[in-house]
Amino acid sequence: MKLKTGFVPHDMGGEQVIVPTGENSFAGMVRCNGTAAFIVNCLLEDTTRDGIVEAMLDKYDVTAEIAGAAVDKVLSKLGSIGAIEE
Repeated sequence: MKLKTGFVPHDMGGEQVIVPTGENSFAGMVRCNGTAAFIVNCLLEDTTRDGIVEAMLDKYDVTAEIAGAAVDKVLSKLGSIGAIEE
């Protein structure tokens, strides 16, 4: 899976947002906290849920359960706006 073409991460004064471009059914901006920004950056290349969890475990001092829950939450949100391609 990866971030769908037409959804562009952008840094706005230290805060990452995802901006839809072109023709998308979602018309708005998604604001990302640090964890969500990390997950979105992982989605710039083709990856898997487990790959993102592993990347989080390498970067952050968290358990696999906490990392998995964070990944699931962000993936669910991005999926609900059509920002992920499988």
